[in-house]
Amino acid sequence: MSDVLEQAVTVESAKELGLLPEEFEKIKEFLGRTPNFTELSIYSVMWSEHCSYKNSIIWLKTLPKDGPHMLAAAGAENAGLVSIGDGLACCFKIESHNHPSAIEPYQGAATGVGGINRDIFTMGARPIAQLNSLRFGNPELEKQNGYYVVL
Repeated sequence: MSDVLEQAVTVESAKELGLLPEEFEKIKEFLGRTPNFTELSIYSVMWSEHCSYKNSIIWLKTLPKDGPHMLAAAGAENAGLVSIGDGLACCFKIESHNHPSAIEPYQGAATGVGGINRDIFTMGARPIAQLNSLRFGNPELEKQNGYYVVL
């Protein structure tokens, strides 16, 4: 274990952990020094797509968040709630990233079944449909992360 903690940290180490060279430079700037392996690993996790919406936040910000029929803005209170008339509302939730786990590293099971449904339930609604149709990445790779949309 001490060998891992004492290994030299380089831009290549950062890239292996999913960080961009410019992110590695930013970390060094924040710390005023080169991070050790543990620190670099923590940045890698916290700046990942799952934790910080690293690549998807720019697109999420383009989605509409208000309107005349909006009862609860998406993101403000778990899931969006839209009036459909006659005292009824429809609750929508979209997940922007996979939630890999050791049990299901590619299909986003924890996010789709857990996180999104939780946000629907906390709005007092019941899920009636789930859709897992958006896929991004290199189509040449055997497995790609899935993105869930739950209605």
